[in-house]
Amino acid sequence: MSTQPFAARATVADWTEAPSADQQTPARQTLPPRNYLNETEGIASWLLTQDHKRIAILYLISVTFFFIIGGLLAFVLRLELLTPGADLMAMDTYNKVFTMHGVVMIFFVLIPAVPAVLGNFLLPMMLGARDLAFPRINLLSWYCYAIGAILLLATVIAGGVDTGWTFTTPLSTRFVNTNVITAGLAAFMAGFSSIFTGLNFIVTVHRMRAPGLTWFRLPLFVWAHYAAAIIMVLATPVVSITIVLVAVERLVGIGIFDPKLGGDPLLFQHLFWFYSHPAVYVMLLPSMGVISEVIACFSRKRIFGYSAVAFSSVAIAVFGFFVWEHHMFIMGVSQYSALVFSLLTMLVAVPSAIKVFNWTTTLYKGSISFDAPMIYALCFLGLFVIGGCTGVFLGSLGMDVQLTETYFVVAHFHFVMVGSVIMGYLAGLHFWWPKITGRMYPELPAKVAAVITFVGFFFTFGPQFILGYMGMPRRYAMYPPEWQALNVFSTAGATVMGFGYLITMVYFVWSLYYGPIAGPNPWRAYGLEWQTASPPPTQNFLETPTVTREAYDYASIDQPVTEIAA
Repeated sequence: MSTQPFAARATVADWTEAPSADQQTPARQTLPPRNYLNETEGIASWLLTQDHKRIAILYLISVTFFFIIGGLLAFVLRLELLTPGADLMAMDTYNKVFTMHGVVMIFFVLIPAVPAVLGNFLLPMMLGARDLAFPRINLLSWYCYAIGAILLLATVIAGGVDTGWTFTTPLSTRFVNTNVITAGLAAFMAGFSSIFTGLNFIVTVHRMRAPGLTWFRLPLFVWAHYAAAIIMVLATPVVSITIVLVAVERLVGIGIFDPKLGGDPLLFQHLFWFYSHPAVYVMLLPSMGVISEVIACFSRKRIFGYSAVAFSSVAIAVFGFFVWEHHMFIMGVSQYSALVFSLLTMLVAVPSAIKVFNWTTTLYKGSISFDAPMIYALCFLGLFVIGGCTGVFLGSLGMDVQLTETYFVVAHFHFVMVGSVIMGYLAGLHFWWPKITGRMYPELPAKVAAVITFVGFFFTFGPQFILGYMGMPRRYAMYPPEWQALNVFSTAGATVMGFGYLITMVYFVWSLYYGPIAGPNPWRAYGLEWQTASPPPTQNFLETPTVTREAYDYASIDQPVTEIAA
């Protein structure tokens, strides 16, 4: 039996060693050992590239830029909340700051982070393909993102917007005179970026898998991105149309959402949350895919219940379309429909729990190594469990009336969205950084940064559960003095968390210049992407590989050759 997990006609040797005499062809002899980073020089070659890996790097730079902006806006908010009074900024300025923080982080960081960066880079290689199905559309998706980014920056320069990131009507259509249309167009363009990315992922998974790569040999990373892509394609057009309708009502005065003009503000809520709750899983599912890859690698085991974990990704995507009304329990909806949506909200926790239980079982008796990606994965598990359990309170009708519009919602949202999604993103970035750049980062600072970030995050948002239970409303710059101590804890935690992110950014940049050269597979991981050089060749594979084994067959990597042959 072969000792290689993939019976590939092209291996790392095709890019690092001269081919043997029986392999030599005129075409192969003339191929230089070039990778995607140095294929051509100049900015124009990057801005016009159709290489999925370069487009992923463009997304990485863009997402990092907006993560810094969103983080600085969040820190300004925490500085304001350090004291009970509105000491740092005026009330309307505070409204604009938290609105821009939300828009930046939701539409330009959390939604594109894992799928547009890691998914773009890795999905074709995991499938044994040379690129995504539609390379030009892939580039167009980044340009849509860039146009949205320009519109968002123009909104900030023009004075900002103060409706909140949800653009709630009739506030956004009648009661504010800020730049709602420009901010809405920014989100609109970011939405089209998601649609194009989702379309590309779906077609690529269906049509471009390597020979032998059946559905149940796919990495769980691919399953998660496939499920998220379904949501991108089906749900994102709804919010895009909704934003257009807001602009039409604001410009022309046609009554769609404004009751003064004969519209229905509850209609906006239905349309907006029909997208925005499934969008939670656009952010979360790809990070879950990352966690599956990391836990399998650093436990040296196949994911327990592979099929259940794969189907749970699809189940989460399907259930995500049927729970939007739990955001609207206090908005005058029917009590009977509220009961149905409360039940569905509880049910959506089941496939998420399947993933957590199966990851935990995979860890049981595994040969665990606590490298930086694994530490981030374990941090993900801790934060996601807390975020998921607190979501049950908000899905319960009686508790939701008490807790909605309080800091309990803020804490829950950040535990799921920022804690889980960003921890998953950082786990994936650390795991595949050697593959992306060809260099290793320093392991000790990476572990320290992971722990600092986790501790800082917990002290930032943990106290907010208590504040919300005590009744502190969100989106207010002022609060009673008896809540100051918990807000000081929260601001101190935000400072620690920001320091952890800063350390991460420093050693990643350092590694680009001084990091040790990474081999093709520094983690001894299982997957087609690890069968190429680091950084990968421009076309990923000189010849299409053929897959002959199930996913996560770590026995073929770890067992001695004599045992495998026997």
